[in-house]
Amino acid sequence: HVMFHAIPGLWRLHRMHHADLDFDATTGLRFHPVEILISMGIKLAVVAALGPPAIAVLLFEVILNATAIFNHANIDLPRPVDRVLRLFVVTPDMHRVHHSIDPRETNSNYGFNLPWWDWLLGTYIAQPAKGHQGMEIGIEQFRTRRDLWLDRMLIQPVRGPASGHALDPRNTKKEPAK
Repeated sequence: HVMFHAIPGLWRLHRMHHADLDFDATTGLRFHPVEILISMGIKLAVVAALGPPAIAVLLFEVILNATAIFNHANIDLPRPVDRVLRLFVVTPDMHRVHHSIDPRETNSNYGFNLPWWDWLLGTYIAQPAKGHQGMEIGIEQFRTRRDLWLDRMLIQPVRGPASGHALDPRNTKKEPAK
């Protein structure tokens, strides 16, 4: 996932997922077909290299998809519940920060299931700078409903600059949100 944020060409594909102006379970299913093919190729290479049993691959995919729907769900967990849950799993509030229009927040909270990687890699942000109520969802380049029609989403990789990716120097002008 980090790779799709860090490499401008891959970000052009992945930004379709971030262009959604609403954060809900459908966001967890919104990916460019070419990104899906690349992800499948990466997974196939890992499966070929490691040779896990078929049931392990099936379980991984079921967990991946279930957690993608859960952590993109537009549900408001009580704050004490969220605080405890996010010690063990990525919660919707935790992942919602990753869908902020602010690239510094977009390039945080990458985890799809376990929050520990973000803590270890220093990419964890507990809350968006403007709070969840003040935070805008999406990316700067694609803000109209027309941008979200299928024909426009499919050509997003070739539209406009690849700004907003993790290595974009414009992302570090201000202190990151905490």
